[in-house]
Amino acid sequence: MPEKRDWFKESLDLHLKYGGKLEVLPRVPIKGLQDFSIWYTPGVAEPSRAIAKDPDMSFELTNRWNTIAVVSDGTRVLGLGNIGPEGALPVMEGKALLFKFLGGVDAFPLVHRARSLESFLNLLEMIEPTLGGVNLEDVESPKCFTLLEEAQKRLEIPIWHDDQQGTAAATLAGLINATKVVGKDMKRCKYVLFGAGASNIPLYRLLKKIGVDPGNIAMIDSKGVLHPDREDIDRLFLSHPWKYRIAVETQGAGLRVGDGVEKAFMEADILVAASRPGPGVIKKDWIARMNKDPIVFVIANPVPEIWPWEAKEAGAKIVATGRSDFPNQVNNSLVFPAMFRGLLDVRAKAVYDETLIAASMELARYAEEKGLSEEYIIPTMDEWESYVRVAAAVAAKTVSLGLARKSTTYKEELERAREIIGGARERWRKLWEAGLIKPVVK
Repeated sequence: MPEKRDWFKESLDLHLKYGGKLEVLPRVPIKGLQDFSIWYTPGVAEPSRAIAKDPDMSFELTNRWNTIAVVSDGTRVLGLGNIGPEGALPVMEGKALLFKFLGGVDAFPLVHRARSLESFLNLLEMIEPTLGGVNLEDVESPKCFTLLEEAQKRLEIPIWHDDQQGTAAATLAGLINATKVVGKDMKRCKYVLFGAGASNIPLYRLLKKIGVDPGNIAMIDSKGVLHPDREDIDRLFLSHPWKYRIAVETQGAGLRVGDGVEKAFMEADILVAASRPGPGVIKKDWIARMNKDPIVFVIANPVPEIWPWEAKEAGAKIVATGRSDFPNQVNNSLVFPAMFRGLLDVRAKAVYDETLIAASMELARYAEEKGLSEEYIIPTMDEWESYVRVAAAVAAKTVSLGLARKSTTYKEELERAREIIGGARERWRKLWEAGLIKPVVK
């Protein structure tokens, strides 16, 4: 039996040892102090003058082209809840580490105390000139929905909320291939979206955009199926317009107000549960009510809503979770590094749902070319070539949507992304081999 490790204690000890996970390194040659006449004063005045004449030159003459901020107010951090900005900082550092290792993106953590929606938006507007994009992280619901929509309107760089867009895009990629494995048509399937939070609401939007009939989607929150005749529908109109809109569009998927949750599972083809950690949140008998060869995504962390083997015992043909120790890990880490690689390389002004769909389709295509099975519907994080492919698809789609400051083709971005991501990993390896990154000594 493998040694059981205490991940919490080990993480705390190593964070203390390394003093955080990030540092800043120069990318330019410096042989002596005279070189600062180029990189700083007096020479730097000329790049500054060029940017003053054309602010978009900041993407060419500074590291803005490859720099994003991972921004959080610490109001909904992992499964820890509202732990404040300082408590969120280690998580944002970890996210920045993934951006660099998997996407070659220079990301820095930015936690803050701007709790009101307007103050948060003002903060983003004030820091925009430094950045090529923003990754919003661990922001409470429903504020996260309004924040994303308003920031996308106000800023001219891509604004991304990974809990929404990243998870939804990864889930869509998995569903594309899962339906291929079981021989079902995605557009004709009946869906249960269990949990009406940050990931399932944008997933609903993406499903609509690829042609799924809203009437075939039952979305369930803590009070039951979203339905236009629910007692709280008027309150939702004011407090949660996204749920209200889904209730009206889906008409409760043909269910009646008062029907139990189990009724929504009757003859459903696909379950996507993104609710709260289990087990026991999803019942075996609910899955047993689903159609033949059902697809079950249970992506709550750290414990899925039902254990995969229990879902299989109940009849599930394909099971996906958010964990790496089970097959078919649906994780937003498969999307966000490549998404920003592609967006940054074309100096994108925004990111649209069509771009998410393009990323999902490319991610699915990569796995399909490798060979699909019940236990392989989506690439793993070790398959780094998938990040190169997704970056190329994102860049090409951004150009076609007219959202790019710099044009490129899929083929050109494929080579560029491979060079940047591969270069980041190679520099990391050389620092490690040179002993400049201290080894972990137990």
